[in-house]
Amino acid sequence: MTQTIDNSGKAVVGEDTREIVITRVFDAPRSLVYTAWTDPDQLKRWYAPNGCTMEIVKFDFHVGGGLHLCIHNPKFGDCWCAGVFQEIVVPERLVYTLSFADKQGNFMEPAEMGMKANWPRETTVTVTFVEQDGKTTVTLHQTVLESLAKQTGAYPSWLEMLDRLNELVTQ
Repeated sequence: MTQTIDNSGKAVVGEDTREIVITRVFDAPRSLVYTAWTDPDQLKRWYAPNGCTMEIVKFDFHVGGGLHLCIHNPKFGDCWCAGVFQEIVVPERLVYTLSFADKQGNFMEPAEMGMKANWPRETTVTVTFVEQDGKTTVTLHQTVLESLAKQTGAYPSWLEMLDRLNELVTQ
């Protein structure tokens, strides 16, 4: 299901789709919202679900550059991920891959990390930023079945992270 979520968390529009698509409007200029995605110090403040913390080991922000990070979850343990920046269009668009990894940054099979067998080995996250009247519309697309992402907690985690991003950019 594609959802447009307003800042109160209410679904505005819905239609069937196979992959995650979330749209959120932030009452902040595009440059501020974009920077929150591309500055590691800011990213650490919101890019983890509630109750979790983020550790960034590598954030080589250029096309072809790598990222290696961990979401420390006190309830479920650590979730290490690695990926590569595929496209960077300042301040309009980010595209990067995400795969499960170990602490050293070696890619791991999702099943080895406790995920369902049909979770893809690699997903692509595409984020677009559109400014209008001082507000920024962010559309996030991840190449994983939304129904699977809801079962694993990945989808609700995105919603929580976007709530945290909203708090950061509207302070």
